[in-house]
Amino acid sequence: MITKQATTDEDLIRRIAQGDRGAMQVLYGRHHVRVYRFGLRLVRNEQIAEDLISEVFLDVWRQAGKFEGRSSVSTWLLAITRFKALSALRRRKDAELDDEAAAAIEDPSDDPEVTIQKKDTGDVLRKCLEGLSADHREIVDLVYYHEKSVEEVAHIVGIPENTVKTRLFYARKKLADLLQAAGVQRGWP
Repeated sequence: MITKQATTDEDLIRRIAQGDRGAMQVLYGRHHVRVYRFGLRLVRNEQIAEDLISEVFLDVWRQAGKFEGRSSVSTWLLAITRFKALSALRRRKDAELDDEAAAAIEDPSDDPEVTIQKKDTGDVLRKCLEGLSADHREIVDLVYYHEKSVEEVAHIVGIPENTVKTRLFYARKKLADLLQAAGVQRGWP
């Protein structure tokens, strides 16, 4: 039996490469929620995000022997998730466009001021995050929700570190503007 605290993710990957199902269960237990949440933020569909979990961990089972350790296991998992999510989005491009068009239709029942009064700051923040471009939202998600470093984000997304820094700068600036427009007064760096 594998104890969760006593075994590193890297040890688990080595054991999975040798066919250890128990190691796979422990790794899944540690990371499936993070993989699901990251996938859900990318695809914005619960069913597709659930399917991504299966695909990601099936890939881990099949490809564990190819893990080179150039990044942390969680970074590797999120990189696999991102690739799978982008592939799923390409397959569903038409449906995504319809969802975006529907989201762009204004709700006449409440004006922005009434909406802000009904929601707490967290809801307003999540709504403002939706106003960012997909590239900026992805960077913010990885840095702030998954606590990844600039270097890890660059590895996951496959772009240079300076590009990550630039996107993060512009994402923060845009988010500050969106929050201010939504009536949330707060100093953002």
